[in-house]
Amino acid sequence: MLLGGCQSTTAPLAAVPHVDLPRFMGSWYVIANIPTFIEKGAHNAIESYQLEADGTIATTFTFRAGAFDGEEKRYTPRGFVIDHQSNAVWGMQFIWPIKADYRITYLSEDYSQTVISRVQRDYVWIMARTPAIPEADYQRLLKLVGEQGYDVAKIQKVPQQWKP
Repeated sequence: MLLGGCQSTTAPLAAVPHVDLPRFMGSWYVIANIPTFIEKGAHNAIESYQLEADGTIATTFTFRAGAFDGEEKRYTPRGFVIDHQSNAVWGMQFIWPIKADYRITYLSEDYSQTVISRVQRDYVWIMARTPAIPEADYQRLLKLVGEQGYDVAKIQKVPQQWKP
C-alpha cells in the first residue's frame, strides 16, 4: 500500500464493479502479499479502515517486525476514493502529495475476503476478515492474482498467530 507513482504504461487492471464502503470498513488480516520494503518479515499484519465524514479513509496498518513478539510497527496512511462510481479505485497517501494506486480487484460477496492490486503489478495483498482462510480459497485467490499478471512466485504468506 506504500509507494508508487500514479502513471503506468502497464495493461489495465479491472477493479470490482462496486464496493459498499461502510461494509468494507473495519479490520482485514493480511493473509499473503508481495511485500513493500516496510512489510518484509511482517507478522500479524492487519489493515484497518475507517470512513471519515469528508469521504477519506483513515487507514491503520499494524504488524510485528520479524517475529510474533517483534516490535510493533504502525503506519497511518489516508485513502482517497478516486472512482466514486465503483468505490474500488483509491489513492493511498503515505507521503504528501503522492497517492499510490490501490485497487480492490476481488471482493467476496460476503465481504470476508479481498484482493488489493496495483496497475504496476509490483505489490498485491490477499486479505480476509479472519487470520486464516481455507487452503482452497487461498489457491483460488493465487490463481486470480496470477491471471491479473502478477508473478505468483513472489507472493509470501504473512504469518498470523493470535491467542484466543
